[in-house]
Amino acid sequence: MPFDGIVTANVAQELNSLIGGGRIDKIYQPAPDEIVLSVHKQKEKYKIFLTSNSSDARVQIVPETPPNPEQPPAFCMLLRKHIGGAKISEVRQVDAERIIEFSIDAFNELGYQVTKKLIVEIMGKYSNISLVDAEKGRIIDSIKKISFDVNRYRQLLPGMPYIYPPKQDKLSFADLKENEFMQAAETSIQAASKTIMNTVMGFSGLAASEICALAGIDGDKGWSSLSEEEKQAVWKVLETKVKDIKEGRFDPCVWIDADGAPVDYHSFDHPDYSQGYKTLHFETIGEAEEYYYSTKRSTNRVKQRSQDLEKVIKTSLDKLYLKKQRLGEDLIQAESADEYSLRGELLFAGLHNVKPGLSSITVENYYNGEEIEIKLDPRLSPSENAQKYYKKYNKLKTAVIEKTVQLEATDKEIDYLESVALLLERAEGFDDISDIRLELANGGYIKRRGLPKKAKESSAAPHAFESSEGFKIFAGRNNIQNDKLTLKTAGSKDIWFHTKGFHGTHVILFTEGRTPSEASLFEAASIAAYYSKGKQSENVPVDYCLVKHVRKPAGAKPGMVIYDHNKTLYVNPKLPENNENFG
Repeated sequence: MPFDGIVTANVAQELNSLIGGGRIDKIYQPAPDEIVLSVHKQKEKYKIFLTSNSSDARVQIVPETPPNPEQPPAFCMLLRKHIGGAKISEVRQVDAERIIEFSIDAFNELGYQVTKKLIVEIMGKYSNISLVDAEKGRIIDSIKKISFDVNRYRQLLPGMPYIYPPKQDKLSFADLKENEFMQAAETSIQAASKTIMNTVMGFSGLAASEICALAGIDGDKGWSSLSEEEKQAVWKVLETKVKDIKEGRFDPCVWIDADGAPVDYHSFDHPDYSQGYKTLHFETIGEAEEYYYSTKRSTNRVKQRSQDLEKVIKTSLDKLYLKKQRLGEDLIQAESADEYSLRGELLFAGLHNVKPGLSSITVENYYNGEEIEIKLDPRLSPSENAQKYYKKYNKLKTAVIEKTVQLEATDKEIDYLESVALLLERAEGFDDISDIRLELANGGYIKRRGLPKKAKESSAAPHAFESSEGFKIFAGRNNIQNDKLTLKTAGSKDIWFHTKGFHGTHVILFTEGRTPSEASLFEAASIAAYYSKGKQSENVPVDYCLVKHVRKPAGAKPGMVIYDHNKTLYVNPKLPENNENFG
């Protein structure tokens, strides 16, 4: 995530308009590297989240205060002492750097007004939050103390002069001029996008490649190989972008992948990202940040909640795969049953030629005239040796039947658990996880441990869509829901869809007495392909038929059905265009 100089400018401008002139009511420190300022301005209250966490350092408006420790840390107590109840006079970005500075008017012990600065440096592993006495230019304290042993150039310790991080050898977009930019980029031997990033302070790789895309050039093309017209095109776009930043014209957006997981966010849209991901636009950068981080946390929590189930399914599948392998080996061995029957028959036919104590005998196979060697147990009589071969034959014949039945059952169980694994992988919320947990408990794969004693219906609503012709289309989220959707909710003349040869969910197109056109059938089939193992494929085969031709065999696992009178469509997985999933 590029919390670059552009996003920093966006956040600083937004905060200045919202809390500039506001007062700090409360201060919290939820974690060692996190601070929350509760700010009151007129009738509005805002919670400003500051974090120096190396992986996601940022400044953000949050809807609520995270849980706090019972005993406030020392840095929190220091902030309360120095800026509790104080007025925020300004929030600004320092030059074009990833630094946001809160100028705060407070009162000292003698009642005189003094200015403090709360400075947030958003710089990866070097991120920090420092409280500085603005008049003396000295550090009151920092959330991360940096000593001489760690950094010889710059120490962040109480009483030390505050020194801004060393400036990069770049041009600030705050006062960028054409001749300076062209001169600085002139000797570059790097690609165009990297040249912009390494020339203009505050532009990340994402922002720089956006400039190239908007200028209509390949960002990977060498800067020195660009024509003068192409360089001018880059400058014009860059000039416009810088003007937009200065005048506060931003387009905050979040990009999400096909599973709805947030991929990135920025203060401007990016043409390349918009082609590969879905773009969500927001009115403010604060809303974009909140959506990105809250959704990311939710996605991570869902993944964490499902880890134990993933382990159970994997362990069960590994055992089933091994069982299938061994059953296959047993069946291969059982295929030799007829050989044992032949040996027993030949021995009985020639008992008069078999002398006691022999370990083998060669006899003629009267079916083809060839000789065959038959091994014998010298401890047994000729008749007992023949009977031994017949017993082995009967045992193997019985084994063929039993092993075949076991193999079919094992294949069905593997098929079922692989479908559950897919649904767990695609789970979007805690309700989905709870339903799968209950399903596995009902199947005896996990202990119930507080789950309902009786099976219940799915707690989550199915995915719901509407075709271009107005037909309702539902897609199950899990196997419990698949059964309910197909066998209870859908009518006999509604249409059932499922991928052919891929694990997936049940999809129902509700006809309501009308006849859907081919367009609606393809839309429903595309949804079925989207919620299947073939999601990343093209031309996915999807079977469909009337619901009345779908039935559940006795004793079948949840979601497992058989069907006939079906037809097949070949589609690319996708959800209906301009149609949000409202389920």
